[in-house]
Amino acid sequence: MKYLLVIFVFILLFLGCRKDKVFFETTPYALEIPSHFPQMQIPTENQLTEEGVLLGRFLFYEKRLSGDNSQSCASCHSPLAAFSDPNQYSTGIDGIQGDRNSMALINLGWQTFFFWDGREKTLEEQILQPVINPIEMHESWKNAINKLKADEKYRNLFFRAFNTQDFDSTHASKAIAQFLRTLVSATSKYDIMYKSIYGFTLTPQENTILASVTPDEWAGYDLFKSLNGADCFHCHNGPLMQINTFSNNGLDANPLDFGRELVTNNPNDRAKFKVPTLRNIEFSAPYMHDGRFATLEEVINHYSSGIQMSATIDPNIEYASQGGVQLDATQKSLLMKFLLTLTDHEFINNPKFQDPN
Repeated sequence: MKYLLVIFVFILLFLGCRKDKVFFETTPYALEIPSHFPQMQIPTENQLTEEGVLLGRFLFYEKRLSGDNSQSCASCHSPLAAFSDPNQYSTGIDGIQGDRNSMALINLGWQTFFFWDGREKTLEEQILQPVINPIEMHESWKNAINKLKADEKYRNLFFRAFNTQDFDSTHASKAIAQFLRTLVSATSKYDIMYKSIYGFTLTPQENTILASVTPDEWAGYDLFKSLNGADCFHCHNGPLMQINTFSNNGLDANPLDFGRELVTNNPNDRAKFKVPTLRNIEFSAPYMHDGRFATLEEVINHYSSGIQMSATIDPNIEYASQGGVQLDATQKSLLMKFLLTLTDHEFINNPKFQDPN
């Protein structure tokens, strides 16, 4: 009995000293949706948390996701370039160039397909691709994750975000997606113009900015929306300054890049590409899917007189048969002044979007 009593006491002491399994309770991320924006449809399986967004921010700037630890997502999506690449084509770790310009990462939470050809339907799926692409970061996710698991900082970050020590590429893509959904641009002069036109309540500061909008900027906006003017609004309108569709905007009579057709195998999709946002267009040069235009002046000249006819030309380009809308020098100047109202300095310089290291 004496021995049984000793064993019983030992068991009680052991159970009393045993630590319960640690569980970290995440904090919901309070994403502020601008008053003039639609609600963001966030996947139920990847709700935003403070911990997930922070992890995603670290991963976005993490060079160990690449094969030689030299490139991160931010290498081709720089904040100063509206989260795009100022080079026509991005160069991967093996010195190989791609053949499409890196798209600006702006207001992605409202997108329903990704890449210029729309080959991925979710942000989480899109994020998985650059790491394993042999002409980009050229790394396996298994190796990338093993490098992160060797770092105590990342072990802690993943545990706080997902309550797991055995994290994988799915957790990484979810975290980066959470961070990217916070990249909301909605504080440009255009936003105030838009809110004023559509009756949204303006703050005193916004009213001050509204009073600073010049007659030329208003005239440029009118030209932008006019069927008989620049005729841009079919593809670029609303608070997002884009529509969720694909378009052949008349770059080539005989296109070399078949665009959306490479995904759908439908000849009617030839040379159609995702319509990009015009937000922060001042900083996102070069332009078009292949970065062929180095300046906004070239873009305006293309739509004015450089349109090339082809079988799948967008029917909304109403003056395609005459080469474009034929703007004169004054109209081009006014249009340029309006396009610059889409610049959002607060977005470009937001400290929450910068490298946390």
